[in-house]
Amino acid sequence: MNKPKMSTEKGVPSNSRVLMLLSQLERMNGDAMEKNVAMTRQVTAKILHLIQTQEKSGKEVMSKGSSGMEVILASLENTQDVQTILNILYILSELLTVGRGRRAGVFVSKGGTGILFHILITSSKELVPSEELMLQLHSLLAKVGSKDRKFGVKARLSGALNVTVNLIKQNPQNSKLLLPCLQVLRVYSANLVNAISLGKNGAVELMFKIIVPYIKKSTSLLKVALDALGALLKSKTNARRAVDGEYVPILLALYLDWHRNDTRHRHMLIRKGLLVCLRNITNIKLGRKAFIDADGMRILYNSSTECLPVRTLDPLINISSLIMRKCFPKNRLPLPTIKSAFHYQLPHVPAVGPVAQLYSQPPGVDDVVDESDDNEEADADTENDTDNEEEEKEQRSLNDDIETDLNKLHPKKSLGRPFEELRVYERFFLELSEDFQGYNIDSSKTSSTTPSSVSLSSWSASTQSTQPIIVPRDQALSPKHVPALSCQADCSPTKGISMQPSLFAPTSTLPASLNYLELDAIHLTKEQDHKENVHIPSADTQTSLSSLNFTGSFSQEQVKEQELSHVLESVSIEEQMPREAREVKQEGPSVNSTRHIQSPLLLGGITTRRVGGGGSNWGSDCGSEGADDEGGEGAVLEVPDTSLLLPLHNPDLYVEMVKGTHSVPQYAEVAYPDYFGHVTPKCREPLLERVYGVQRLKIFQDIERLIHPNDILDKVVYDLDIPSCPVIEGNGESLKFNSQFESGNLRKAVQVRKYEYDLLLNSDINSNHHHQWFYFEVSGMRVGTTYRFNIINSEKSNSQFNYGMQVLMYSVQEAISGRPCWARTGTDICYYKNHFARSSIATGGQKGKSYYTMTFSMNFSHKDDVCYFAYHYPYTYSTLKMHLSKLEALRTSQIYLRQDVLCKSLGGNDCPLLTITAMPDSNSNDHVCQFRNRPLIFLSARVHPGETNASWVMKGTLEFLMGISPLAASLREAYIFKIVPMLNPDGVVNGNHRCSLSGEDLNRQWQNPNPELHPTIYHTKGLLQYLAHIQRAPLVFCDYHGHSRKKNVFMYGCSVKETVWQSDIKATSSDLQEDLGYRALPKILSQIAPAFSMASCSFVVERSKESTARVVVWREIGVQRSYTMESTLCGCDQGKYKGLHMGTRELEEMGAQFCVALLRLKRLTVLHNHQHLLDLESDIIGTHTKVVSSPTTYVMEEDEPSFLEAIDYSAESNDEDVEPESEHGVEVSENSNHQDHQSDSETNHRD
Repeated sequence: MNKPKMSTEKGVPSNSRVLMLLSQLERMNGDAMEKNVAMTRQVTAKILHLIQTQEKSGKEVMSKGSSGMEVILASLENTQDVQTILNILYILSELLTVGRGRRAGVFVSKGGTGILFHILITSSKELVPSEELMLQLHSLLAKVGSKDRKFGVKARLSGALNVTVNLIKQNPQNSKLLLPCLQVLRVYSANLVNAISLGKNGAVELMFKIIVPYIKKSTSLLKVALDALGALLKSKTNARRAVDGEYVPILLALYLDWHRNDTRHRHMLIRKGLLVCLRNITNIKLGRKAFIDADGMRILYNSSTECLPVRTLDPLINISSLIMRKCFPKNRLPLPTIKSAFHYQLPHVPAVGPVAQLYSQPPGVDDVVDESDDNEEADADTENDTDNEEEEKEQRSLNDDIETDLNKLHPKKSLGRPFEELRVYERFFLELSEDFQGYNIDSSKTSSTTPSSVSLSSWSASTQSTQPIIVPRDQALSPKHVPALSCQADCSPTKGISMQPSLFAPTSTLPASLNYLELDAIHLTKEQDHKENVHIPSADTQTSLSSLNFTGSFSQEQVKEQELSHVLESVSIEEQMPREAREVKQEGPSVNSTRHIQSPLLLGGITTRRVGGGGSNWGSDCGSEGADDEGGEGAVLEVPDTSLLLPLHNPDLYVEMVKGTHSVPQYAEVAYPDYFGHVTPKCREPLLERVYGVQRLKIFQDIERLIHPNDILDKVVYDLDIPSCPVIEGNGESLKFNSQFESGNLRKAVQVRKYEYDLLLNSDINSNHHHQWFYFEVSGMRVGTTYRFNIINSEKSNSQFNYGMQVLMYSVQEAISGRPCWARTGTDICYYKNHFARSSIATGGQKGKSYYTMTFSMNFSHKDDVCYFAYHYPYTYSTLKMHLSKLEALRTSQIYLRQDVLCKSLGGNDCPLLTITAMPDSNSNDHVCQFRNRPLIFLSARVHPGETNASWVMKGTLEFLMGISPLAASLREAYIFKIVPMLNPDGVVNGNHRCSLSGEDLNRQWQNPNPELHPTIYHTKGLLQYLAHIQRAPLVFCDYHGHSRKKNVFMYGCSVKETVWQSDIKATSSDLQEDLGYRALPKILSQIAPAFSMASCSFVVERSKESTARVVVWREIGVQRSYTMESTLCGCDQGKYKGLHMGTRELEEMGAQFCVALLRLKRLTVLHNHQHLLDLESDIIGTHTKVVSSPTTYVMEEDEPSFLEAIDYSAESNDEDVEPESEHGVEVSENSNHQDHQSDSETNHRD
């Protein structure tokens, strides 16, 4: 070995005593050391004395620039004298005891670990190895082992594993030597290959000989032995060895013994070590079976229950909970199939993909569970020769999804379709060719401004369903809840208003499955409208309203409203209600008057009850109290008059729109919230503060089902798989459920305890997963009772329900009392992995996956109320049609508004297309030219049906654009807006969460959309391709979305430069040339919108996103400012709305602020030619807000990244491989969003 030359750090005295001794030792290295052993011993002893007595000596040796460590290690390697070796080991031990690990890192970097292993092997070959030498070597190895990433590999290659194991076998009673040997063994076992090798050498059995029942002595030794055993048992081979050796009952007995005797909880770490061993054994199927056979569930459940009152024992409860959840036998979902309860036959099935697999599945196959419920383990361990394989795996996969092909990163315009085919879209851009010569601009009204516009009020008439529509009524139960009516075919004539199809059907269609309406043929006049005879039933006759046949085209909104209200109000019988029942104190926005509307269902002579403050509705079926009213055969529904607060809402108009909406189940009911409307509460709603340990308590209640099965009712109360009668009548002791209305989603309800219900969501049609959106009705409740609801087939591995998000509830009693609004509600809310197995058919072939439970508790304020629960604020397709129809009334002579039908959806629903801009100042050539040359803004929303917040943001955008403010007028004058407000109407109507009727995510079809299966995407892309061809590509494209696992509002964009920065792409400066204008709009929004977070934005292009709207429009259409704007489904963690839910007020406000940002962007682009865009940005924006410089936040999990919000998760982790607490028994915040990668890859992509 080359002799190191002693050097000193600048500033350290050259005459330092320890440095002089090190220099002397350096000169003795080599042959001189062996010749003068006594002198070597003396020098090393002096150095040791100085380091032990003078703190500065150690600092001088380890100071930066000093070669002291090299000299010491060289001496250690060259000497053969045992005493000298011991002296040097003592020196190293003193040096490495301090320094917070930095010194150990220096020791490892200088090759110290290898020298120690060499000495260990050499010493072990002695006939009688020095005990003191072995003790010091293992003590030192224990200190540096965790700092050397290759420690395990070095130990195995050097042969040190067997040396340590043999030393433990030969000295079982020598606790002084045993402790460091076990500490080193623990570090060895961190390497999986080492653990397997040690297991073959008898290390597992050896550990069980050391572990003893409760004892007050040698507890430190026992703790280290348990740690070493826990590390060994991470190997599945060793876990099987422990099961075969029948050690599982022994571990349970030991744990129970320590639990009973450690009354003062002084040895919690030993108890935890025993639980960790059990946890690792139960990672394999044999281990779980052995645990169940040994009555482990009952032992851990009882012991954990006894630990609950002691907060410091939470780590034990956490691991016990995790073990019990893991060993809980996997159950099948109580469903006949995981496919949707509704079936829609596709015109043709895709050749490949999940839908193709679904259709190719042989009949009779059980797709709910696999033959093996949890066969996720491999037969053998994967021999990763790395001590930190998980960490390295994460590092390797961090950037796997980033696009690295520079050819794909540079946008290249590609029409994809011949222009002759694209010319068909010219009819949707009449504003680009209109000369306005036939119009008197100053005096014209909107009805004559755009001759090709389609009146949305005619949509329902043009395609009215013959299915009777059931409008809300004043009783709490839906029609299926009434014994006299439910499931009886002879009652069908009384179930609603039947509307005959309109005389004006859609006109001819264009090639390529365009199937949109001929605009010129749809221009209706009042003279075309006519009414047939309307029969109004008398009070003394029982006349079915289904006989009230309306024909004609209802193109005039006023005519339609008058007819409907005239029929309904003419048959109303107003009850004499107490004055105090009508005068309600207002907590939210006041609604001072009501309209009395008779429900069609009340005309059949059914006795009803009065609507009171908390009273009942229907008779004995509801369990209500009080005598029947004698005032008549029908009751009055008090519809709150919200016209002043909801100018775009009209209940009667909504019913008309429902009649023209096509659903697969042929819904015939209208939900109360959609009928009444939603008035935003005045007070903003805070995020729910998480109660400590709530999830753990819920999990324990679930475990009780296995331990006390006789307490479980398991009574089905609602089941869509029984289409003839989904509501199963009971004895009045159960809640009643319903989801058979537009956008509703609840497949099954099972009463498991008296006040607890398991709920199952319906998968998207033509799919077998995507369970997240829910919207259902509950009735028959009692006041003062806490009900627990568990949605048990959620799929995502984490949710904002773990971070303060609450469910939404709409109370009909509250609405009638003057507070018609959705309100955040529910307590004890949490989200966790459950024991229901996911079939590999739904997980892409992976077995052993589980569903997740979203649970919440609820106390109802009104007896026998009708309440609706929803994942987020519902916004139905019929609501959109109603809003668009009402928007026409807002149009003034200065507004250019055209409403077209872009195409028919797969299910036969119209896909609306809006054009909004300002009318030209006059019909002069200059003004018309300016009108035509305005830049275009293209907006879309609701491609994912479950992201209802996108529609509320769009509503805010539309209302702002149609407003009378100077800003709105300026914005209309600046741009032409092309808007597709709902890209997936079929998914919205049928209660899907993510897909259309094709069973596919429409936002993954933009690269090659099919005109039959994806018509809305096909034709929306066609519009953009047409614009690109005529050199009028939009200035901005933005697709509105919702995000389920992040807070705030943020954007995803596309940038070559930022994608390259996040990857290892080798690119030249010319490859990175890019206009930074793509950042301008998000940056403006971050300064003017309190809910917007620039720090959450990302402009990285990912491979998995290449078929999304954002990337395709950027890459193929050449729109630099192509965005996805994500709005949280939860709330904000920054700014003005920090700690608050995002309500409809804030969402609509966000839509309006987006418009304001576009206006400011206009000012930026005007000055772009004079100075660089970003240099002027903060000055032009004109705000004094501090500009936060936020680097791009790239997240691997797409638009559904791993959520990194810190939370007291109290052992409620879904991660079975991560300990939920620190070694000292102090609970730490777990990363509660440990990713179940399969679940995320299928369900968590947002964009």
